[in-house]
Amino acid sequence: MTTVSIENRDNIALVWVDNPPVNALSHSVRAGLKDAMRVIAEDDTIDAAVIACRGRTFIAGADIREFGSPPKAPHLTEVVQIIEDMEKPIVAAIHGTALGGGLEVALSCHYRVAVSSAKIGLPEVKLGILPGAGGTQRFPRIAGVENALDAIISGRHIKAKQALSWGALDQVVDDGLEATALEFAKSVVEKGVRRTGEMAIDGDKYDQAFFDEFRASIARKTRGYFAPERCIRCVEAAVKLPLKEGLDAERRNFQECFTNPQSRALQHVFFAERQVSRVPGISKETPRRNIKRVGIIGAGTMGGGIAMNFANIGMPVTLLEVKQDALERGLGVVRKNYERTASKGRLTAEQVEERMGLFTGTMDYADLADCDLIIEAVFETMDIKKKVFTALDEVAKPGAILASNTSYLDIDDIAAVTRRPADVLGLHFFSPANVMRLLEIVRADNTADDVLATCVDLAKKIGKVGVVSGVCHGFIGNRMLSQYAREMSLSVIEGSMPHEVDKAMFDFGMAMGPMTVSDMAGLDIGYLNRQGMDRADYETRATDWIDRVVESGRKGLKTGAGIYDYDEGSRTPKPSEDVMAIIVEESEKLGIERTSQTSEEIVERGMLALINEGAKILGEGIAIRASDIDIVYLNGYGFPPYRGGPMHYADQIGVKEVYSKILENAEKFGSRWWQPAPLLKELAEAGSSFADYDKRQVG
Repeated sequence: MTTVSIENRDNIALVWVDNPPVNALSHSVRAGLKDAMRVIAEDDTIDAAVIACRGRTFIAGADIREFGSPPKAPHLTEVVQIIEDMEKPIVAAIHGTALGGGLEVALSCHYRVAVSSAKIGLPEVKLGILPGAGGTQRFPRIAGVENALDAIISGRHIKAKQALSWGALDQVVDDGLEATALEFAKSVVEKGVRRTGEMAIDGDKYDQAFFDEFRASIARKTRGYFAPERCIRCVEAAVKLPLKEGLDAERRNFQECFTNPQSRALQHVFFAERQVSRVPGISKETPRRNIKRVGIIGAGTMGGGIAMNFANIGMPVTLLEVKQDALERGLGVVRKNYERTASKGRLTAEQVEERMGLFTGTMDYADLADCDLIIEAVFETMDIKKKVFTALDEVAKPGAILASNTSYLDIDDIAAVTRRPADVLGLHFFSPANVMRLLEIVRADNTADDVLATCVDLAKKIGKVGVVSGVCHGFIGNRMLSQYAREMSLSVIEGSMPHEVDKAMFDFGMAMGPMTVSDMAGLDIGYLNRQGMDRADYETRATDWIDRVVESGRKGLKTGAGIYDYDEGSRTPKPSEDVMAIIVEESEKLGIERTSQTSEEIVERGMLALINEGAKILGEGIAIRASDIDIVYLNGYGFPPYRGGPMHYADQIGVKEVYSKILENAEKFGSRWWQPAPLLKELAEAGSSFADYDKRQVG
């Protein structure tokens, strides 16, 4: 197949790129563009050229099929330089998206025309690298330094009209792109070329203080990431150096990023997110159910947040509560959330009213009879949930999907109270449900394939990353979290203070330390759960000190005091002398000789607990892939993306090394909680990895 072809349109060469589905910069495209430039340069009947793409988009970036393979000449750096060095004007005609290398091709052209629906961007930072074919050097010259920093550091897509205002585009049209680009090319024949790389930047305006201030402004957002600083250094080079030297600096910084473990981790995440919707037994041919109206039971924080996801895509929602005041309060919170979004300019007042108009409040189960999907979001008690599903079974129409938002409870038990267990599954949203990307889709023993397929598709429609889990206590995320939380709490009773544990995990890259998370969630929730449990079923040394904290009246952030102290109106935790005293007393009571632990020891203990439980979950078939577990932890639990997730992190350490350390912990801490997962043992002894396991299992 010819991926690049040339047409002569009245002395203007129309260079077509045709490499479905997204015109990726495969070797054939790069070679084709290089050959096309040679033909154009040698043909005296051609005065200028337009580079355009067939199909739905301009060049959307690199060819992911070539990831991990040795680069093959011609390299993109050579191709874009050839385009920029052309003596005849070259115009890029952009539709769809021009991303990464695609935008670098467009930047090497002398002019750019786009349709108004087009978007451009340099998203390489999301893969732990930076634009490596002149993007960091040409974009600041054409679009301005501030705009280039914004685009390159965020990796976001930039709409055509904004790109036009930056100077990155020369003309934007609503339609007729091909004809407009050809006319534009004719109009610049006399004007000649305008090379982006030769444009000057006012170096006096962008001194060291400017870049220092920019670094400070993004420090919180880019904490722990390797690539953003290298991106900034490249833009600094664009300001200070001529193009050739700037390109050399870009190449050096690109290599630093490319060889850093973070790039492998972030590329793992990129592919893992695309794998997560591939479910064995489910295909394009699997029937789907039509979801036009959704019912939500419970108008509290979680129920209201869940409902917003559907209203956001224009789907009517029936919201049920048992009391009128609770219903009105819930709808009021939803309105406030939308109005807060509008105050930030992300919604208009009209859009707020449109979305609120999609809500119908009720206290009557019969009003759910026309819903295609009904999600229960009531208190986390099995008896209450069974009553709800018994009532739903009486009113829901045939074929309606019935879902529980439970965080821990057995979906099979819930489904068993209905006469339609094939229609039941778990949809575990994470709080705040209108913001958090993760959705655990829990497949019960009897869940029908079309029900599962419908919900996997629906997750994408509402902007969630849907990960399929089997049934077990806590599913994937919370089951693993319990092991991590136990070991972090034991680290406290054995010698570290809460703020030391939190600092170790925060410095590792977690969004928050485990003690801060506990305070935010509310210490009383776990306390109340433990009151109904047999003490033999959990590690009392890890929780007795927390129970004493709760019994002293400290329930967490909501009461202004928990494991930490909080100033009135503040969410900033401060170490508490009262809690420290409780911890020391409990250690003495248990006969524990408190021993200081390094940050590395704390991190290792927490990570090994996560990895071992993840391996058990994987071996039991609760999770489909190790990479699915990573996606759960990245999107629901604040795990640092640049480490790739707990299972990828295990591969980075080496599964054999992880297994050895878990055996050491079994000797050091006892085998009750440190029994190695059978799958971990199997992989370690085979010299294999979780990535290898994924390839063998499902590809």
